[in-house]
Amino acid sequence: MLLLLVLTIFSCSNDGDEPQEPTEEGEYELVWSDEFDGSGAINADKWFHQTQLPNGNSWYNGELQHYTNRTDNSYLADGFLHIVAKRENFNDQGQTKLYTSARLNSKYAFTYGKVEIRAKLPTGRGTWPAMWTLGQNITEPGGFWTQTNGTTPWPACGEIDIMEHWGFNQDVIQAALHTPSSHGDTQNKGEIRGNDVSNTFHLYAMEWTADKIDFYFNDTLYYTYNPAVKNSETWPFTAPQYMLLNIAMGGIGGEIDQNFTESEMVIDYVRVYQK
Repeated sequence: MLLLLVLTIFSCSNDGDEPQEPTEEGEYELVWSDEFDGSGAINADKWFHQTQLPNGNSWYNGELQHYTNRTDNSYLADGFLHIVAKRENFNDQGQTKLYTSARLNSKYAFTYGKVEIRAKLPTGRGTWPAMWTLGQNITEPGGFWTQTNGTTPWPACGEIDIMEHWGFNQDVIQAALHTPSSHGDTQNKGEIRGNDVSNTFHLYAMEWTADKIDFYFNDTLYYTYNPAVKNSETWPFTAPQYMLLNIAMGGIGGEIDQNFTESEMVIDYVRVYQK
């Protein structure tokens, strides 16, 4: 007798922690998500505002913003997360900067799986939005996991850039990996040109297995990282990573448009699946 397993996928609640229907071996199931329902402040059970200047006076890469925990820079409305970069004089930690934004750390970390993020990106020369992951073991001042798990500096902890975009190169999306063997001006990267990424929603996805990491724009696979030799120099991706969402200003994002006032990244959902 032929047995058929019918898997019905139900809409998930905001917390992403509801029991999932059984799946066939090898199939993905949702293990964590944020659908960004509600209004006002972000869900503090799921996200941490990283605001501490890591070197005491600025962020890395010559970035020019303060990250804040204000609802001016990150908030929920109409079923979306809004991360807003603004031009404004803002003093914090003894430093005055001309821009503010938000940088969120997930309070969830995972090893292997698939991440899907549906979003619209900011616009304007000098904006540098990113959806990415870092090793849970990173020793970065002010990061959520540093005090409890921090043992390893960057880039040995590993970094997976699911999506990076620069306002000076509108509609071009990049994925990249940072490891001890390739970091900073990394060679492990791929890019694809999208269509109207700042005004329409698109799906940005990463699938991470023990063998490789694939990157997708909507349904298009556009880059695979699969080093022939996997060791601590090329493949630190054997331990948990956590997610980050942010908009940086300047730095690698380039010179900021003098007429820039504000722009936002709008995220419909973040979903993590595992087998």
